[in-house]
Amino acid sequence: MKKWQIINSIVEQKIVGVLRGDSAEQVELFAHKCIEGGLNAIEVTFTVPSVVKCLENLTSHYAGRDDVIIGAGTVLDTETARIAILAGAQFIVTPYLNPEVIRNCNRYQIPVIPGAMTIKDVVEGLENGADIIKLFPGEISGPRMISAIKGPIPQANIMPTGGVHLENIHEWLAAGAVAVGIGSDLTKEAVKTGNYDLITEKARAYKANVQA
Repeated sequence: MKKWQIINSIVEQKIVGVLRGDSAEQVELFAHKCIEGGLNAIEVTFTVPSVVKCLENLTSHYAGRDDVIIGAGTVLDTETARIAILAGAQFIVTPYLNPEVIRNCNRYQIPVIPGAMTIKDVVEGLENGADIIKLFPGEISGPRMISAIKGPIPQANIMPTGGVHLENIHEWLAAGAVAVGIGSDLTKEAVKTGNYDLITEKARAYKANVQA
């Protein structure tokens, strides 16, 4: 998929499932359950053991589906970004602003969503060519931070990650978020109970909430 198609898909879907786990196999299962529930934008973090194999398996499995996009998160440097891209990652997410990672992704026309927490970070991210900025950690700032950013910088596309859940997702979107990242809220009950179908149920609930 072309860069602009992937960006549009994230914005249209509104939700990126941010998946961490104890093994590549576990995270692959998380991803399949999310997609079964209709959350088709998946971010696999580089904190997952054997994450490259996980990315390769997921991108290969869903290669025939244009509605599913698989990205890599917790990318800290250009080397990791390149490894993720070669493993099939269709977008890159970083926890902080790294201009070199942005330039590296732009070189290969891969969408990059760098983390930011200040106005300075947001502007620097835009100047370096980021199409979406990740507000992180979102639980520290809250939805009002998006309104504050978009006052002086209305052109910024903001995607909060952290602190977003079913009860407040509408607040984030109403504040101007183009999409949101959902992490442990998708998987914690499933891991606790061993019932991974709960991930599918939670994914469906999030999708219905956004559509409503």
